[in-house]
Amino acid sequence: MPDTIEPRVLKGFRDYLPEAELARLALTHKLERVFGSFGFVPIDTPALEYAEILLGKGGGETDKQVYRFKDHGDRDVALRFDLTVPFARFMAEHVDALYLPFRRYHMAKVWRGENTQRGRYREFMQCDFDIVGTDSAAADADIILTIAEAMRALEVGEVRIRVNHRGLFNRFLAVRGVAAKSVAVLRTVDKLEKIGAEETERLLTADIGPENARAVLEFIHPEADFSSTLEKMYSACGETDPEALAARNRLAQVRDIAEAAGAAASLVLDPSITRGLDYYTGLVVETSLADMPQIGSVCSGGRYNELASLYTTKKLPGVGASIGLDRLLAALEALNRSGDRPEVTKLLILNLEDTAQTQPQLQAQAQRAAAALRRQGIAVEVFPEAKKLQVQYAYAERKGIPFALLLDGKAAEAGKWPLRNLASRSTRDFSSLEEVADALNEPRSPDAKKPAGSGSDA
Repeated sequence: MPDTIEPRVLKGFRDYLPEAELARLALTHKLERVFGSFGFVPIDTPALEYAEILLGKGGGETDKQVYRFKDHGDRDVALRFDLTVPFARFMAEHVDALYLPFRRYHMAKVWRGENTQRGRYREFMQCDFDIVGTDSAAADADIILTIAEAMRALEVGEVRIRVNHRGLFNRFLAVRGVAAKSVAVLRTVDKLEKIGAEETERLLTADIGPENARAVLEFIHPEADFSSTLEKMYSACGETDPEALAARNRLAQVRDIAEAAGAAASLVLDPSITRGLDYYTGLVVETSLADMPQIGSVCSGGRYNELASLYTTKKLPGVGASIGLDRLLAALEALNRSGDRPEVTKLLILNLEDTAQTQPQLQAQAQRAAAALRRQGIAVEVFPEAKKLQVQYAYAERKGIPFALLLDGKAAEAGKWPLRNLASRSTRDFSSLEEVADALNEPRSPDAKKPAGSGSDA
């Protein structure tokens, strides 16, 4: 007999037991409703792409994290590290079959070979939503409003939606004469919260000198409010530059739209937000939880007007954001806000010993009843073996099943369908399966309307 293989998973990967997967599905269902309410439609793309598709614009650090290998056909392939780059390829390939502007959402796994930490894994799920085919403040603002509504629907508490504009930062660096170092500067600034101001200044000094390093740190320091921060940034860009003026006006328009829609309270202009990926060209955004800022951004993104140009000559400006579901789940668990355990099965039909009927007859009767109840929208399980009731009750408790049907031949012949509330341990007799279904479909417990003397506490 061969040796048993040790069951294990790779570092940075994990299994999801039912309770964890149900919690994740509950969040994705809420997000689907939010995305749908803003007009986003679902798509899907392959997990595996040609490496040149994914690596064309990711950036140096991202390239190092990509899972890349040769397939059986000796092709150079890679697992997607995000959902934005595959989406750019998707748009270039299918733009003639789509309408513009095109709003999509995509919830799927991505892979990055990075260091693992709390809420950060090498295999994780992203929930992306994008608007492609328009370069407008309204589209930028719609992404901000979708973030705000998604965070509200997920009940994460107070959030900070921090925004910036790459155009202002790029113009500031040009005024300082260090535009050629913009990629290095942006990536260093993007690490500010992780490495602190002192280390950030040291790295900046090595790249652009001490005077410019101090100027950058001053530029990225936010003022008391959105307006004063915006004016300080604009002044540092020379004020008359058309690119800086357009960026300033875009941020002001986004703020005004957010105010009109009632979402401005959580909107913060933070000049230190740069996003590390190279493909962002305008607005950038990061979202953090007020009660747990140390976990980092739970939703980030921005405008990427040139990304699709890698794959097509058509102009396809886009803006979008991505919710890191696994990181968000880790934060909610730490804050004890993961919500109630989702209900899977509403009713368990118990497998009772019955001398009047054989097991096959009882099973057939139980399955008929289950099929009838499922047609009424009730999630039903039939316990498969005639075990002790304590065993079946323990199974229901572990799975979170709230009700049980005590089905036996005598009760069915007498026109009784005993429904047991497993939490209150009370039992109520119904005269038909239709009545059982109606009671289970009521917003309140089936015990709520129980007449005096109609139940028992067995």
